[in-house]
Amino acid sequence: MGIQYKSLILIIGEDITMKDNLKTNIKDIIKNNQKKIKIIGILIISIILLIMVLVAIFKEQSKQKYIGYNGKNLKESKYPGYKKLIDELQERHPNWTFTLFYTKLDWEDVIENEGHSDTRRNPLNVIPDSSYYPEDWKCEIDKNKAFDNGTWLCASNKAIKHQMDIRNVLNEENIFQLKELNYVKNSQTEKGIREIIKGTFLEKDSVIQALLQASQNANLDPYFVASRLIQEQGRNGTVLAKGYKYKENIIYNVFNVKASGNSTTEILENAAKYSYDQGWDTMEKSIIGGIEFVKKGYINRGQNTLYLQKFDIVKQDGSLYTNQYMQNLMAPKSEASNMLKIYKASGTVDSNLNFIIPLYENMPEEIE
Repeated sequence: MGIQYKSLILIIGEDITMKDNLKTNIKDIIKNNQKKIKIIGILIISIILLIMVLVAIFKEQSKQKYIGYNGKNLKESKYPGYKKLIDELQERHPNWTFTLFYTKLDWEDVIENEGHSDTRRNPLNVIPDSSYYPEDWKCEIDKNKAFDNGTWLCASNKAIKHQMDIRNVLNEENIFQLKELNYVKNSQTEKGIREIIKGTFLEKDSVIQALLQASQNANLDPYFVASRLIQEQGRNGTVLAKGYKYKENIIYNVFNVKASGNSTTEILENAAKYSYDQGWDTMEKSIIGGIEFVKKGYINRGQNTLYLQKFDIVKQDGSLYTNQYMQNLMAPKSEASNMLKIYKASGTVDSNLNFIIPLYENMPEEIE
């Protein structure tokens, strides 16, 4: 026992001595290599800082930007075909201004996300079931399957490309798809409103005043509002515009808010429930409430043109392709046509209007 005890003490003593020697050696190494250690420390810190700078640069480069067009700040080799078309519009309308919207989105990625897939219950883009449209404008998936109320078909990538290609929009007929939807004093008048709503379900003094006042309060173009209402309801108005009975109450939903589903009954009931919950028991209340809905749900998220409300390519809310006002692929074109007519009728088409021009990366030379 005594010998074993002494041996244990010797082992422990040796271990302590080794640890002391190791500490001493480490201290000596540090002392003798302080300059090298400092250099290594500086290198590590420099690498960390470089990584942080590169991450910041990458984030900045991928950040969407808005830049006013001045006739010289658009790179034609990167965005082919844009400049000539913008300059032609600028020459014909000197008071117009243009804002370049650098989406930082790849063109083919955008089309892929906007296109239909077999994993998506309902397509993001549909076209009317009509012989007016080419056969290849129907998507291959669900080619002849009807959606919503049975009169809409899934749009193909070819159709989506045609409607989303900004170079097909930069002309007199379609440019109002890109007009910034803000209120501009002296550009939107009561005369213009009365002109567009003539012969429609909106032709009523109280409705006109509600539309003008609510649009001005929300800083929205009242011509856009009138166009949207006619687009949603048609010139005669649907039951949601004329009054729909829900839970023994008559409600109105002129913007067709929440009007979605796969049957007419389902569409009406969903829209009616929302209207009932909002207390829209007059057309005027529906207009005022609907304008606020559009402002909060779309304008405040950066979707402040007809084009951007149809195609959610704005990252402001942190998402893409999800917050789209309508499925109808042709809606921006139709609404833009109505807006142009109003501006021409009111004599304000050449007033100080701004247009937001989306730019995509890797656009093809050939217009879709």
